[in-house]
Amino acid sequence: MAGAIIWSITVFGCAALFLGIGIYAARREKPMWFWSGTTVDESEISDVKAYNRENGIMWALYSLWFFASGFAYFFSVGVAIALLVLSCTLGMWILVATYNKIEKKYKVK
Repeated sequence: MAGAIIWSITVFGCAALFLGIGIYAARREKPMWFWSGTTVDESEISDVKAYNRENGIMWALYSLWFFASGFAYFFSVGVAIALLVLSCTLGMWILVATYNKIEKKYKVK
């Protein structure tokens, strides 16, 4: 039981964090950044609102991996662990690739 509580707090906390980043990104007036310590200049983005909306969707979808892992724990610990490992490895790679596509799509040429 203690393991389920710790697992739930951890993965649902991560999921809530990523969902919060997605909501923040989608509502932001200035362009949302991806890499820590960097900024995106407004003049470099063709449509800031659409760029931020896609960033928000990207983060919200990433949070789903963690929500799924949290719920899966109650049915199968192995599946929950596999989902968490996938979200932290393959999911991170997909997140970076998706952001690069979004940036390329909206970057002023």
